[in-house]
Formats: sequence, C-alpha cells, structure tokens
Amino acid sequence: MTMDILESIKMATTTLVANKLRSSLTMLGIIIGNASVIAMVGLGQGAQKLAAEQFQSLGPNVLFIVPGNQDAQRNRGDIPKTLVLGDAKAIASLVPSVAAVAPQLQSRQSVSYSNKNSNTQIIGTTPEFPRVRSFDIGTGRFINDLDIKISNQVVVLGSDLATRLFGDSEPIGQHIRIRNRSFLVIGVMQAKGASFGTNQDDTALIPLTTMSNRITGRTSPYGLEVSFISVEAKNAESLGAAEFQITNLLRLRHKIINEDDFTVRNQKDALTIVNTITGALTLMLAAIAGISLLVGGIGVMNIMLVSVTERTQEIGLRKAIGAREQDILIQFLIEAIILSVAGGIAGTLLGVGSTMLISLVTPLKAGVSPVAIILAVSVSGGIGLFFGVVPARRAATLDPIVALRSA
Repeated sequence: MTMDILESIKMATTTLVANKLRSSLTMLGIIIGNASVIAMVGLGQGAQKLAAEQFQSLGPNVLFIVPGNQDAQRNRGDIPKTLVLGDAKAIASLVPSVAAVAPQLQSRQSVSYSNKNSNTQIIGTTPEFPRVRSFDIGTGRFINDLDIKISNQVVVLGSDLATRLFGDSEPIGQHIRIRNRSFLVIGVMQAKGASFGTNQDDTALIPLTTMSNRITGRTSPYGLEVSFISVEAKNAESLGAAEFQITNLLRLRHKIINEDDFTVRNQKDALTIVNTITGALTLMLAAIAGISLLVGGIGVMNIMLVSVTERTQEIGLRKAIGAREQDILIQFLIEAIILSVAGGIAGTLLGVGSTMLISLVTPLKAGVSPVAIILAVSVSGGIGLFFGVVPARRAATLDPIVALRSA
C-alpha cells in the first residue's frame, strides 16, 4: 500500500511538472489567498501593538478627567468649562490611590523667534507634568513651584519646536514670543514622538498660572479653568479605585445630583475597546482574504476536471491493464493536494515577506502569526482535498472501454 501511495505521488508530481504553466496558474489563487490571510492577520496584530504603544506613551496608570459628559463629548457642541485647578488640588490631597496630578490648559498660539514663526500647541501645566505623562527633560529644567506662584514667563520647548526655531543653536537662555509676550526658554524636552496623530514634540510648556493670566485669560467663575486633568494612580491595581474615588469627589465638589459634568477616562478601558475593534476588523479582513482561498479551490477543481477530460485515454489504459478505481482516485486526489499545499507554502512565504516589509516601511509593527500560518496552510490543503474529490471520483468511475473508445 505504501508503494502504491509513493508511486501515485511520483506520477502526480511528474504530471504537474509536465504542465508547469497550468499548474502555476492553478496555484495562483491559493497563493494569493494564503498570503492575504497571513498579511491581514499580521496587520491586525500590528494595529493592536501600535494602539497599545500609543496609550502607553500617554503615561502608565494614567486617568484623564475631561469636562462635559459623554453626550457632550460625542456631540462636540459647547462643552461646559467645568474643571478648575481647585479640582486638581482636591484630587491630589484627598484621593489616597493617586500618586500625582497634572492639570493642563491648552491653546494653539503663534510662537516666534527672530524671523521664524510656528503655530504651536501651548500647554499650561504644573511641575508634576513630566512624571504623570512620562516625559523627560533633555536639557535645562522644567517648570517649578516658584514659576507657578509668580506666573513666571518661562517656557520649556518640545524637541521638534526647539529644532524648528533654533536649528543647531542652543535655545536655553534665549527669549521667544508667545502671543507677543516674551518668554525665557529654560529647558528642552526629550523626543517623545507622535500619539494618535498628534506630535507631542511640537509643543511649548509654560506655567499653568501664566497660561491663564497672560495667554488665554480666566473664563471660569469657579477658579482657574483647565482643559483636562491627568492623574497617575499609584499602580495598575489602583486604577479602578482611583476612578471611583475621583468620580465621587468631583460629584461632591460640583454638587451634582443627576448627570456628571465631567468624564473620567481610563486608558486601559479605552485600549480594551480599541483591541476589540481591531480584533474584529482583523477577523473581517482575514475572512475576506479567505474568500480567495475558496476561489483558488474552485480553480483547482476546474483544472482537475479539464485534466480528467484531457487524460481520458490515459485513465482508460491504466484501468484496462489492472488499475483499480481506488488507484485512479488516489492519484487525482494527490495531484489536487500537491497543488494546494505547494500553493499554500508559496503563499505563506509571500505573506511572511509582505508582513515583514509592512513592518519596515510603516509604523505598524506587524507580526507573523504562527497560528495564521498553520491555519492557512491547513485550509489550503483541505481545500485541495475537498475540491479534488469531484474530479477524482469522475476519473475513477470512467469505464475503460468507453474511455479508450472516446480517445
């Protein structure tokens, strides 16, 4: 029996090699299908990794408190200005699960030095900002408590903004103008990179009190208004407790009875949602790519049916000299499986190569999934077996006399 199988494999291989062009075109659908499935799964995993890195770059164990409830955030209407510096101070002093708090007041303003100008995100913040948001000082120093107390006109530049304004010159000790006010450069941040499409290095950081008193003006009757508050929990296990305690504290401070006028966002919850979405998209893309595997299987069946018609004389002759139906069936099944498995292997190599290329030329760190490879090759082999059954049975049931006569 083993010799019969080996002989059938040898004959099937010889037949396929003799028709190289037709065999290659038959495998093309399988190749494209396998490559697409592997590449799509790799892209999906790359998107999940990128999302995780983007959230991590915002700072570990960080909660963001923004003004307005979820409906106001979605509608993007007139979001109420409900958060003030007093809220941030209360959170820092009264919430035990919080390690540090960094309120921020943001506005885009014109920044200039000499004859160079830039429209840049200005961030008014406090000394805790680098710790909470995982920023590092490159040179110089960051804003301190004295700067906050006296509304000092000092600025710390993001690395890209510093390069754009000063080039190779030393920016520390120089003066730039923000909204026609002079600010002393006291530091430059280390490069942080982009996060969710926003360049975190194209920023200028100034004391929160300076921002409110001299750039944006005070607009809230309840104190110094802030755009949002970043909060670092003591550890990952404290995030849930911190979110609960902050919500209760702010509801008491804002005398809320019904809907909250603020939203506490947990980056881990947001990451879970993003991973769910990207996972669903990956499955959808893989399923769409898998359709080409089905098309490739139909192509295998069509070519095998043509092959049966063309080889009627060969089949009749083999059966006339003693070949059993089982032998003919096995030979044609083996041919179909060889086409599918060979196409699967070639498609796997193409898919792996495409995934590696994508990871090199795009921000997506696409990875090669062993599960996707095993699944794709197994499915392609199964497709060859499934779609090879019909032509193989047709060949096996040919009457040798009729086959020889029709030849």
